[in-house]
Amino acid sequence: MLFGNKKAILSCLLVFFLGVTKEGFSQENFTRADTLRGSITPERAWWDLNYYHLSVEVFPESKSIKGKNLVRYRVKEAGKVLQIDLQEPLQIISVMQDGESLSFERDGAAHFISLKKEQKPGEFNEIEIQYEGQPKEAIRPPWDGGITWTKDSNGKHFIASSNQGIGSSIWWPSKDHPADEVDSMLISITVPKDLMDVSNGRLRGVEENSDSKTFHWFVSNPINDYGVNINIGDYVHFGEEYEGEKGTLTMDYYVIRENLKKAEKQFQDTRRMIEAFEHWFGPYPFYEDGFKLVEAPYLGMEHQSSVTYGNGYQNGYRGTDLSGTGWGMKFDFIIIHESGHEWFANNITYRDVADMWIHESFTNYSESLFVEYYYGKEAGQEYVRGTRARIQNDRPIIGTYGVNRRGSGDMYYKGGNMLNTLREIIQDDEKWRSILRGLNKEFYHQTVSTRQVENYISQQVGIDLKPFFDQYLRETSIPTLEYYFSKDNTLHYRWMNCISSFDMPLDVTVGDKKIRLYPTTDWQEQTGLKGQNLELNPNFYVSILRMN
Repeated sequence: MLFGNKKAILSCLLVFFLGVTKEGFSQENFTRADTLRGSITPERAWWDLNYYHLSVEVFPESKSIKGKNLVRYRVKEAGKVLQIDLQEPLQIISVMQDGESLSFERDGAAHFISLKKEQKPGEFNEIEIQYEGQPKEAIRPPWDGGITWTKDSNGKHFIASSNQGIGSSIWWPSKDHPADEVDSMLISITVPKDLMDVSNGRLRGVEENSDSKTFHWFVSNPINDYGVNINIGDYVHFGEEYEGEKGTLTMDYYVIRENLKKAEKQFQDTRRMIEAFEHWFGPYPFYEDGFKLVEAPYLGMEHQSSVTYGNGYQNGYRGTDLSGTGWGMKFDFIIIHESGHEWFANNITYRDVADMWIHESFTNYSESLFVEYYYGKEAGQEYVRGTRARIQNDRPIIGTYGVNRRGSGDMYYKGGNMLNTLREIIQDDEKWRSILRGLNKEFYHQTVSTRQVENYISQQVGIDLKPFFDQYLRETSIPTLEYYFSKDNTLHYRWMNCISSFDMPLDVTVGDKKIRLYPTTDWQEQTGLKGQNLELNPNFYVSILRMN
C-alpha cells in the first residue's frame, strides 16, 4: 500500500520537499522511510493521541519480548487509514477495534491500518495491537538505540531501553512522531520473578504470577514517546522528599543491589539539582509523577520521571571535566545534565527532531547555571566558556524538517554559548531568569517549534532576535568584530563573517571605559575614547580581528 491514494502521496512528497528547502537545508538524500518516520503523514494527521496501555513481557534468555498496546485516540477529522510504527524485526500479530480484526499493510516501519468503523470527529476510539519478536539490540547505547541485554556482577539480568533518535517503535508499536504526545499512559511490564522493572511515573501495583511479576507504572502527564522506558534488574530502592515550589516532591532512587552505598552518597547531587533548576527554570514539571533516578547499563538518558544513570558513581563526565576548567568536577554530569532535560525535552518538547537544539542547547547551558547557583556567577561563566573548545562549526544546529534528521552536535556546546551570549545582550540577570522560567510556563507540557521559542524570547526582550538566531542556529560561521583605530582614537568597527542582517550589540572595554557597541555589517564609528586598547567581553561567543 502506498499511503492509500494519490492525494496522500502528493502530500507526503510536499512535506519532504518543504522540509529540505526551508530552514535547516541539507544536501543529504532522504528516503521514503525517512519521510514516513519524520513527517505528519495524512495517516497521522487526522487523530490525536489520548492514552496508551503498553503491556509487555520480557524474556531475557531469548532477548525477546511479547506484548500489546491499547491506543486510545480522539478523532480530529474523518479518516479511514491509521499509521502505527513498529520497526523490524518485531512483528505485529494482530490489530483489533471493537472486537473486530483489522487488516494492515506494512511499508518498512510504518503500518497502515484499515479501519472498518466510521471515525466521527470528536469521538474517542481505541485499537489494540499485539506484537512480538526480538527487538534491535543496542550496541553502543544510548547513541545507537535499542535494548541493552547484560548482567550485573552477581549474574543477574540487567536490561534497559534507550531509543532517542531511532524511535520508540524500535521496541513497541506507537505513533512514533514527537508532535503528538500521549496525554497519559499505563506501562505494565512482566519480568522474571527475581527481577524488578522500573518505568515512568508512579508504581500502581505489582502482580505476582507463578514464575514472574508484572509491574504497573502510571504516567499522569503528557509524555514524549522516546521518553518511555523499561529498566529491569535486581534493584534496591531508597528515596527522599523535597519541599519544592509546588509542594512535596517524591524523589526515588533505584540502583543495582551492589551499588547501594555508593548511590546513597553520589545521588545527593539530585537534591542539589532540583533546588538549582527550580530556581532557574521554575517548578519541576511532573510533581504528579514524581522524580526517579534509575541505574542503567549505559551512560544515561532523560526518560521522563525515570531518568537513567550510568556514570560510574563519579563526578564529571565519566570522570572528566568537559569544560576543562575544573568546575565540571564539582558535580556528577549525568545527574545534572539528564535531569535538566525534565524541563527542556520532557516539559518543552520539540515538534520536529530538526529542532533538537531546544532540548540540548538549554540543557547544556543548565550545567553552567548549576555551577553558578552553587559556586557563583564567574564560576558558571568560566564553565560555559570552557566548553567552546568542543565546538566544531561543521553544520547548522537546526536539522532538516520532516525527515527525522537532527542538526549538528554543536547544539550542545555552541548552543549553550549562544544562550550565554543572549544573556549578555539582555544585561539583566533577573530578566534572563524570568525568561527561562517563562518558557517553561508558557510552553508547559507542549510540543514546540524553534520559531515559537525565538518569538517568545524576542517578545520578552523587546528586540527582534531573528538575525541573532539565524546566525547561530542556521549558519556555521562565527561573527567577527572587525575594527581599527584612527589617529584621533576614533574606533571604526563592523560585523563580518556573518549574515547581512546581523546586528548584535557587543560589550567591549577601551582603555578603562566599558562601552556597548551596536555594530552592523556596515562601518560605524565611536569617538571620544582614550587609548587604542580594545578588550572584548569574553562571555560573547564571537571572534575579533584588529586591522592595522
